[in-house]
Amino acid sequence: MDNIKLRVSGIEKSFPGVKALSNVNFSVKEGSVHVLCGENGAGKSTLMKIIDGVYQPDKGQIYIDGKPVVIKDSHHARAHGISMIFQELNFVPEMTVEESLFLGSLPTTAFKRVDWKAIRSKTLALLREEGLSYAPTTQLKNLSVSDIQMLEIVKAISRNASIIIMDEPTSAISYKEVDRLFEKIAALKQRNTSIIYISHKMDEIFRIADEITVLRDGSVIETRAKEDIDIDTVIALMVGRKLDNTYPKKIIARGEKLLEVRNFSRKGFFKNVNFDLHKKEIVGFAGLMGAGRSEIMRALFGLDEHDAGSVSIAGQPITVNSVKNSIAAGMVMLSEDRRRYGIIPVRSVRENVSLASLKKFFYNGRLHAKEENQVVDNICRKMMVKTPSYDTTVEALSGGNQQKIVLSKWTICDPKILILDEPTRGIDVGAKYEIYKLMTDLAEEGKGLIMISSELPELLGMCDRIYVVAKGRIAGELARKDFGQEAIMRLATGVEKKEESL
Repeated sequence: MDNIKLRVSGIEKSFPGVKALSNVNFSVKEGSVHVLCGENGAGKSTLMKIIDGVYQPDKGQIYIDGKPVVIKDSHHARAHGISMIFQELNFVPEMTVEESLFLGSLPTTAFKRVDWKAIRSKTLALLREEGLSYAPTTQLKNLSVSDIQMLEIVKAISRNASIIIMDEPTSAISYKEVDRLFEKIAALKQRNTSIIYISHKMDEIFRIADEITVLRDGSVIETRAKEDIDIDTVIALMVGRKLDNTYPKKIIARGEKLLEVRNFSRKGFFKNVNFDLHKKEIVGFAGLMGAGRSEIMRALFGLDEHDAGSVSIAGQPITVNSVKNSIAAGMVMLSEDRRRYGIIPVRSVRENVSLASLKKFFYNGRLHAKEENQVVDNICRKMMVKTPSYDTTVEALSGGNQQKIVLSKWTICDPKILILDEPTRGIDVGAKYEIYKLMTDLAEEGKGLIMISSELPELLGMCDRIYVVAKGRIAGELARKDFGQEAIMRLATGVEKKEESL
């Protein structure tokens, strides 16, 4: 256990306007799980991308088994036994499951042709071993974020790497899948595989860690064995301050009804969904993965079709057959997959923030840049977006700041209703608090918010009411006085059905 498998010494890395890493020293023991903690922008992903060969360090040295190595790119990292699961899911939607699993390492025949028979056989074996039911020929565009996350985990594990980097691997998977992943990690430890695990979920960290290192502002703050540190200390080291109140929720009297949904249905996905939302209210949607929460909201926003049902906003019936109609009616949506549906990574902060409101800045046939800059500056200050400049590309920012940019984009539209699907996925505790504060402020302004989350504590902490979805139906509605994790899980699993109060 004392054998050091991987060590980095004096690593430094800068990007235009930002020093991402400063004199970082970090090591991982053989057959151990080393958890890396820190706020978004602390440098965790940058350090891991250097180890994986995606970035080259400005200074410093990497050692594997005590020997200095230069990792030129990701293929070179694979040759050194390093595999990485990235936080942001980068995939080709038109690819099949089997093509994705073996991308970059396609087996060939003696005649140097791709051995599709071997690929199909290996894919079926991997899917069977992990209990995944979809076919090898299924295209990734037909899978959920959770399914694609599981495939990335399967891909990394299947390469028989001696060092596996997992960057927020559970951000989009169910509790059952998390348990399966942790069983797999335990088995990998038995094979002396070293795991570097990045997570913001404190319960996970203390469940699987052997050692914990905290990064802040690009520097290592402290490394300790799990038994020598507690949750409060980790959080304090991460944010550099004590967070006295995790959920800045304010209980305020709700206003008049904003949204009314009746008998909303889509065959094979959800049926006879009924719920409402009032001004100054945050309403949560809970349920197990695959229950239909996101599917309901995607159809409500006009991203997907629906077969039946009626929707009214502020007492006026609306037709939700397109995103354009929904936005015009005052309803916007922050998707669970921000990279695919929320941002344009290669474009600037300014362009992303103003994108949904460009008509406000165009008149007489031209863009009035001064007005656009002023509006972008005002909203980014309000949302506490941290960026070197508004010309910085969004892909260079942390996950928390990317999420704030999506919120900024929609807030400029001055919506009545905001649908937030997993708004804190992959975000650290400090940035989560800021998102919660922004949600509270929006509710106080008179907006109505719908919050979908797989993290029950944040639903309990932030919502005024919670609807529980099970098998495409509303299984029950809970008032704040009736909140509890057990009550939600009983409804979500079908153990209990509570009559809807509409």
